[in-house]
Amino acid sequence: MSLLPPCPVFRQTHEISVRGADLGHRRGTLSSGDRGGRRELTWRNVTGNVTGNVQRPRQVSIRDVARAAGVSHQTVSRVINGHPGVRVSTRNGVLASIRTRYGYVQILHGIEEAARQAGYTVGVRVLDTSDPAGVQDAVEQTCQPGTGSVVVIAYDLAGVLALRAVRAAVPLAGVVEASQGRTATNYPCVWLDDGGAANLATRFLLDLGHRTVHYMAIPSSTGTSDRMAGWRMALEETNAPLPEPVYAGWTPESGYHVGLRLAADREVTAILCGNDDLALGALCALREAGRRVPEDVSVVGFDDIPQSAFYSPSLTTVRLDFVGLGRSCFHLLDRDHEERNAPASRSGSIPALIVRDSSGPPPERHVAT
Repeated sequence: MSLLPPCPVFRQTHEISVRGADLGHRRGTLSSGDRGGRRELTWRNVTGNVTGNVQRPRQVSIRDVARAAGVSHQTVSRVINGHPGVRVSTRNGVLASIRTRYGYVQILHGIEEAARQAGYTVGVRVLDTSDPAGVQDAVEQTCQPGTGSVVVIAYDLAGVLALRAVRAAVPLAGVVEASQGRTATNYPCVWLDDGGAANLATRFLLDLGHRTVHYMAIPSSTGTSDRMAGWRMALEETNAPLPEPVYAGWTPESGYHVGLRLAADREVTAILCGNDDLALGALCALREAGRRVPEDVSVVGFDDIPQSAFYSPSLTTVRLDFVGLGRSCFHLLDRDHEERNAPASRSGSIPALIVRDSSGPPPERHVAT
């Protein structure tokens, strides 16, 4: 497979400055001047050196992605299914189109939606460095006079550093990993129940009859993995064998290379991947190795990115409510001053397992039926 660029969906960290009326006041006390006229917002979303407008959330089809990338919908289908014969530049353009519209952008949609309903505007700054001095400079530029509050999406080192760098006088909320959120003491934060979601997916595969489930791990910004912990807990609670996790990156290419190792082990009948991009690479590796999905190996992803429904076979995956997470984070800020002085942490929504064609009983169960 061709070398794919790092996935900005998971590596970008966004700082959002909520500008307008002081968020220390209740919404009901805003004057008519604060709300005078509807203020439309266009985000400036930066991916590398590409700048574009982020569209309002809606159901988007494979044809929408094709139009944005300037290719046919058949080409988009070939890219997301990992088929050869697509130029590297074309493949990268399609992936960039997909990533500009989804992933953590959905968190921004949730924040903007809640802010707009409350009469505020939202500005976005992208942290493109994890150098402490660079992060500090970006935070200081963000926290200028007139900045009402700051939200940091802290799924990588840069975001973690930014959370620490924001001055105490600036109202702050974080979107963080669950392990970080449970120990946060100096700022309110929200997170998704990644551990519970991984536990749910693992138990689903065990209930299908698989003896155990192998885990393809994504990197973690905090040195721990709630998804891995949830997978491990499900196996331990059911007395299933606990294989060593296999470590990958973020991209389909990484999932492909790790998937080749798993495909060579005939004892592997079920794989839980840390994200849907890894699952795409694993599907390609299994197909190349002659392992059928789901007849020989079941594959389950994580995040339910829109293209996962177009994988071949379509991907069973865990859906997480990133938009709802963004809304919850804004509402943490939109409290009165006294409440905000006592940091509160709120968990995100309950994950949902989306069952599609990539999962099924293990091979012996197929034979028995």
